[in-house]
Parts: sequence; structure tokens; C-alpha cells
Amino acid sequence: MKCIVTGGAGFIGSHLVDRLLDDGHEVVALDNFVIGRPENLASRANSSQLKVVRADVTDLDSIRPYFHGIDWVFHLAALADIVPSIESPIPYHRANVDGTVNVLEAARHAGVRRFVYAASSSCYGIPDVYPTPESAEIRPMYPYALTKNLGEQCVMHWCQVYKLPAVALRLFNVYGPRHRTTGTYGAVFGVFMAQKLAGKPFTVVGDGEQTRDFTFVSDVADAFVTAARSDISHEIFNVGSDNTYSVNRLVELLGGDKVHIPKRPGEPDCTYADITKIKRVLNWTPKVKFEDGVATMLKSMDQYKDAPLWTVDKIADATKDWFKYLGDDNGSAQKASS
Repeated sequence: MKCIVTGGAGFIGSHLVDRLLDDGHEVVALDNFVIGRPENLASRANSSQLKVVRADVTDLDSIRPYFHGIDWVFHLAALADIVPSIESPIPYHRANVDGTVNVLEAARHAGVRRFVYAASSSCYGIPDVYPTPESAEIRPMYPYALTKNLGEQCVMHWCQVYKLPAVALRLFNVYGPRHRTTGTYGAVFGVFMAQKLAGKPFTVVGDGEQTRDFTFVSDVADAFVTAARSDISHEIFNVGSDNTYSVNRLVELLGGDKVHIPKRPGEPDCTYADITKIKRVLNWTPKVKFEDGVATMLKSMDQYKDAPLWTVDKIADATKDWFKYLGDDNGSAQKASS
């Protein structure tokens, strides 16, 4: 198949590119390199099956030509941090909503065979049910979560109106080599790896007993390929590890001292995907055990030697707007209205 991966130089996108190339597909990796890194694709530099394109999904005219003749579209390009989305929501809407519409239109007019969207489990906010099914109430707590869910709604709308064969995958806490260290949400693995390499204590939010559905990136790439191979359309699937693990357990596996920082408003105490649907409909199951995934991360630790190092003071400064806008008053109001 001929495939295009938007955000192809990013953390998850580059692993998906690797998987597609290993499976023998031709791949166009499209990225504006604001978040994506050329190093993530460096090992594939000599591949005749890969074309790397610098382009931005917010510019439809610039991306449209690359969709001609494409069979599978994987749309992963997005802005992906909480705090910047609170500080500057407009760029998030442009990238995650308008950008998604541009990719949908390019795909629709090119007559692609499959469209797979990287949705976010952050749409659930603080759920009432664990494991959390796809039918759970949507409660985005900040602009990033909102814009990713609006993008998902656009994908489903293009399915309904234009019969674009598409599915959305709601990803939970993805980790693995090449994980980012920038940003203060969703990058705990990258943050901890840089701290470990620098001999600094791990910055643990709250008491560390909060749990996360840490899902290894190769399993996530497999979910994208499995979805593309299917003939299922107009469906949304959770993608998780089928388990949930405490941050303290992660610290134990990594080994090192820790320092506690204040719990952040709007963050759930648990993320835990109900993956019954994707198991049943797509016959997909995760394969990588948490302990094995962490061991793989430790083997790739050298890649973080030049990564930004988050300290207690830097995190406090970076998250001040998070507490300002999502603090007790806002949180109480949101809970009362839900």
C-alpha cells in the first residue's frame, strides 16, 4: 500500500512509519518539524520506500498534492500539550481542528481507501467508570482535549456525509523510545528518563499512587495498521494496555529518588481503557508487558542526554496557568455542572 503519515517525524508517527516500512509499504512522512524531529527518521534515511515531506496540515494547498495515489492515511499531526493549549488555544484549534479538516478534505478528494485518526483519551476528562468504555461521557477539561475531540467529531462526520472509510483510535498514555521530554503532561516517561540520566530525582505529581494505562508504542503502531487493514468504518476504538500502573511503580522499575510536586487540577487519578470493543471488532490485543517496555526504555536512555531537564521550579513556572485556570474554583464548577 501507499501510505501517508501526518506527524510522521513525531514520537508515535515515526514508530508507525517504521512499522509500515517493515511491512513493505511505501510511506510519505509529512511533518512541519515543530514537534517532530528529523532524528526520529534518521535510521530510515536510505530507504527508497520513504519520502519525508516538510509541510503543515494547516495549509491545505501545500499538503494536497501528496495525497494523490495514497491508499492509507494515518493522521497523527497535532499540537499535544495541556499548558500551551490553555495559554494559547487558537493555534491548537488551527492545528487540531482546522488541520484535521484539511487532511480529511485532501484524503476525500484523493479517494483514499482508509483513514485512521489518532484521537485522545483526554476527551474523557475525569471518568466515572474504570475501565473506561468508548461510550463514556465526553468531558474535555482543557483546550487540547477539546480540540482533539472536535477533530474526532470531524472524522466521524466525514464518514457519515462523504462516506470516507475512517476510524478513530483513542490513545491512552503511550510510551516508548523517542518519547518527548518537552511539555508537562503525557510525557512522564521522557521527563523521568532525562532526570535519571542527569542523576536528578524524579518529579512525582501528588503521592504517586495515581495510575496510568501505559501503552507501549509498538502496540499502538500495530493498532493503527490493524485498523487500516480492516473494512470497519465510522467507529471509535480505545487503544490501551488492558491494565493500569501507578507512577510509583514506574519509579520503582526505573530506580532512583523522587521528589513530590503538587497534584494538578483536572487530572484523573486513574486512566484505564476498556479495550473490549477493539479486541472483539478488530481482533487487536496489546502484546508488550509494562516491565518489558520499561526495560526497553532504559536501554535507549542515551537518547535523552541532550533533552530538556525538568526541575521542580521549572515545572512550577510552566504549570502556573494550569493552576490559575483549572484550580479549585474552576474544578468545582466543572464538577457541579457535569
